Amino acid sequence: MGKIALVFSGQGAQYTGMGKELYESSKAARAVFDMADAIRPGTSKQCFEAGTEELSVTLNTQPCVFTADLAAARAVCEKGIRPDCVAGFSLGEIAAIAFSGMLSDEDSFRLVCERGVLMDKAAKENPGAMLAVMKLSADKIEEVCSKFDSTYPVNYNSPAQTVVATKEENVEKLIEAFSDLKGRAKKLAVSGAFHSPFMSQAADGLMEYMANLEFKAPEIPVYSNYTAKPYDKDYKALVKAQVENPVRWQTIVENMAADGVETIIEVGVGKTLTGLIKRINPDIKAVKVENLSDLEALDI
Repeated sequence: MGKIALVFSGQGAQYTGMGKELYESSKAARAVFDMADAIRPGTSKQCFEAGTEELSVTLNTQPCVFTADLAAARAVCEKGIRPDCVAGFSLGEIAAIAFSGMLSDEDSFRLVCERGVLMDKAAKENPGAMLAVMKLSADKIEEVCSKFDSTYPVNYNSPAQTVVATKEENVEKLIEAFSDLKGRAKKLAVSGAFHSPFMSQAADGLMEYMANLEFKAPEIPVYSNYTAKPYDKDYKALVKAQVENPVRWQTIVENMAADGVETIIEVGVGKTLTGLIKRINPDIKAVKVENLSDLEALDI
């Protein structure tokens, strides 16, 4: 049997009630929510009851999605499944770091709370927008971006989708430029231009915050958003780098497959990563666990 990976979902998939069923049915999942509430009172209530608008504010989204992600992972392990490696998309990487033992759950949660605050501040002080571009190769998208000021490919999601960060005033002209090449671009409902130089201030702040944290070597490989390879050194530098640089998700999945991964379980919120994985490598068995029925149906 091939290797099993867990992947942790990122910002954008949040919804009212996320994690509630696992909180109510899994002792291991409940422990994660209780930990989050002890550090940031009201986190569980926010996950279970807050509306879309409140959950979409970055400084709320990040701790809430982290908690739902890590809780789902612990519920999967409670069922007896032991992954061989992990990765997380954007903020999901912090949950992967916690799961791997690089940081304690508590330190990881505090880190993601600080990350959310810093990225929210950077988005307000250096506003930008993001576009999902479909039906064009990454090379073509990079070529278009090079012709616009402050425009960067930031999420290499799959062969059919790359996300671009830019200034608000560039949005309509970019959509037109991609359309001229027979591509399709859609503006995303996000509060900032993430994983780009728009977030450099947040990345610097996060590095400052991590000065007092002690990272350990991971107990299982954690694939980095920045390098698409397992963390091996300079842990803090890689956590900083992923805030202001592209997420290389397609390459992460390709590298996992090359390293023997045959099954990937998306844990946490939504099914975005599961869909991307199927487009990147249809031979990988990709499933999600975000609620009780998913957990009960899991057959690995």
